[in-house]
Amino acid sequence: MKKKIPYPLILAAMLLTSACSKNGSDKPDTPDITKGDVRVLVTTCNKLYLFTEEYTDFSDDIAPFTIRLDTLDKHQPIDGFGAALTGSSAWLLKQMDASKRAALLKELFDPENGIGISYLRISIGSSDFSLSYYTYCDISDINSFQIHQTDKRDLIPVLKEILAINPDIKIMATPWTPPIWMKTTNQWRGGSLKSEYYDEYAIYFSKYIKAMSGEGITIDALSIQNEPMWEFGTPGMKMTWQEQRDFIKNYLGPLFTSENIHTKILIWDHNWDMPEYPINILSDPDAAKYITGSAFHGYNGTYTQMEDVHDAFPEKGLYFTEVSGGGWATSFSDNLKWNISNIFIGTLSCYSRNVLMWNLLLTDGWGPYLEGGCSNCRGVVTLNSDGSLKRDNEYYAIAHFSKFIRPQAYIVGTTVSGTKPAETEFKYIAARNKDNSKVLVAMNFSTSPIKLAVRSGNKKFLFSVQGESLVTFYWK
Repeated sequence: MKKKIPYPLILAAMLLTSACSKNGSDKPDTPDITKGDVRVLVTTCNKLYLFTEEYTDFSDDIAPFTIRLDTLDKHQPIDGFGAALTGSSAWLLKQMDASKRAALLKELFDPENGIGISYLRISIGSSDFSLSYYTYCDISDINSFQIHQTDKRDLIPVLKEILAINPDIKIMATPWTPPIWMKTTNQWRGGSLKSEYYDEYAIYFSKYIKAMSGEGITIDALSIQNEPMWEFGTPGMKMTWQEQRDFIKNYLGPLFTSENIHTKILIWDHNWDMPEYPINILSDPDAAKYITGSAFHGYNGTYTQMEDVHDAFPEKGLYFTEVSGGGWATSFSDNLKWNISNIFIGTLSCYSRNVLMWNLLLTDGWGPYLEGGCSNCRGVVTLNSDGSLKRDNEYYAIAHFSKFIRPQAYIVGTTVSGTKPAETEFKYIAARNKDNSKVLVAMNFSTSPIKLAVRSGNKKFLFSVQGESLVTFYWK
């Protein structure tokens, strides 16, 4: 039924981490196999399979239960999957040997030969994962705005390398703080935006989008403030829903309209547990007309609370923009299960149009980070002190979605016949790509294999999903 390729699909990863193959070259051997109708990628919680490629064929055989895709039942469109290219991540990439950096970026962003990351989040100025504090206008004159030299050195060059690999990647930008001369505290931490600077802060966003465009970088979306109800971020600022509403309604929205700026405006960009924040803003039609959607983080609350916002304003998009692994959660198995259940399948089942993790790359010492920021956050990829790279559960979780669910895909409905396992044992999500290819991603949380059939149109295939494993099915 299935034919296993006993090596990871991602050749770039092997070029970085493995020695020369037995044929004397640095390219891994490719087994001579007959490929099947359906590509299957498997990652097991015991790490015996890590994005390992298999194939299976269309069949009329019987399975205990069948998942049928209804590709006419279109749900939300997909913008992409990825992580944050923080200042720290960009700096680490720039410190790497150019050939190793090129190989890693190809592995991460190439849709054909890598895992095809399709969405990035970057900070406007510094975040807690930067090497220093800065904004793009540290002198108290909005006309002094310019891209900071730190980003010219690290972020901009790395983004250009990524765009050369994937010119269509979407980029979201978020400030952790405005220029501090605009704040009530005149400090990096805490305070709020002074009302007399609302107009200049709107101009700050406009100048930022234009400056990045001048570098060949399109900002697809921006949120107004990272974690606006966590005042003491490093850097950080508090911004109530009333302040965010008024800023968008009276300043940023009208300015973007007058200057013909089409960057999407996202609100909230904080935890699941306060859906009333975006609901209150969207309840004002004069603000809502400028807003594309609401962004969420996964550090508090539950993913189902995103659905509260969708139910109130189904025409507005939902976005999942940050969660991090770290020293508080070191079990590959437990973290893979939690991320798939809550962050990926969970948020997608509640109408999210993207899924983003936090830092793309950090060291094995959890950094570099600014004092007062997260001191034990884990990167999607870890750069070890000996120069080797470690890919943790977040990497494989992203890969299972980004590789085959491409931008402009739609999440589609499904129906089940037969005896379906309990949701605590088995979860899945289905998508249809723009080219009409189909994808089903499923996780078996139980310790026993689960045999299922998947049907779309008049085609059906069978597969036995190993216990405690994540699988992605892709077929045309």
